[in-house]
Amino acid sequence: MFLKRLLLIVLLFLVKPVLVRADLFDEYTNQVLQKMVEEGFCKEVDSISLKDIADIDSVLPGIQAGFVIVKTNEGRYSRSLVQFARQKIDANNATPMVLLERFTTYREGEERTVLASSKNVALFSKFRFSFDLGQVVPSELGGDILFESDKGSPKISPLGKAKLFLVIKPHPEAKPMKKDNSVTVGPTFDMKYFNGTYQLNDDGRRTGKLILKVDELGEVLGSFYSDKDGQKYEVRGKAGAPAHAIQFIIKFPRIEQNFQGFLFTSDAKAIAGSSKLVDRDSAFYAIRVE
Repeated sequence: MFLKRLLLIVLLFLVKPVLVRADLFDEYTNQVLQKMVEEGFCKEVDSISLKDIADIDSVLPGIQAGFVIVKTNEGRYSRSLVQFARQKIDANNATPMVLLERFTTYREGEERTVLASSKNVALFSKFRFSFDLGQVVPSELGGDILFESDKGSPKISPLGKAKLFLVIKPHPEAKPMKKDNSVTVGPTFDMKYFNGTYQLNDDGRRTGKLILKVDELGEVLGSFYSDKDGQKYEVRGKAGAPAHAIQFIIKFPRIEQNFQGFLFTSDAKAIAGSSKLVDRDSAFYAIRVE
């Protein structure tokens, strides 16, 4: 098992951008990362090497990279997919490196709000990386991890007050999105058909996850998570005039955006309509995802 995974990793000599399956990785929110640390779904380590990653069965299906959690010097949680590799210099030489295929650092106290994130960040020997800043930093700025390759096996180590955790098993709360998003629609329209999670697209300008909860009286409560930074916003409104119509407001920090739409009555898989932000009218649609 170790040799198989080892070969898959070390054969990466000429590094190319990596396409990461992000579905399940995205479900590891700030709260889930904290629970993983507290409940033993990961182990705190002084360093992580190629062997450490290869010794653990893949936590995320189809991904060979190691799943690493960092608690930064500022006390924030960050998730990373880590690969050890070698960057080709010429026909005969290559230098060790570590690749952060993808990382996300969350704002403290928020579920999905992103402080810093990026993909395909290469670290070479003596490079320091700050997950709070999302950048390679000089020694004067400290950093959260250090990559070393000149003292035996290449490894990453925590710096300062930062803590490094290697994930050893998936957390049950990080559930993949349901594949079956169907709703059984009866002959009489029911308010419960609105309930669910949708992918909202507002005129191609704003996208995110829209969660709607509608009671029997048509009162709408919910949340909107922006795809841009994961920030959560309150949703409220009214449904039912006519039965498959809905009006709701997304409350942003300094402004509210109004939406008016209709739920598809044949399968309840989508809502389409118009939105208004200040004096700008536009179209929106929301596709049910669960």
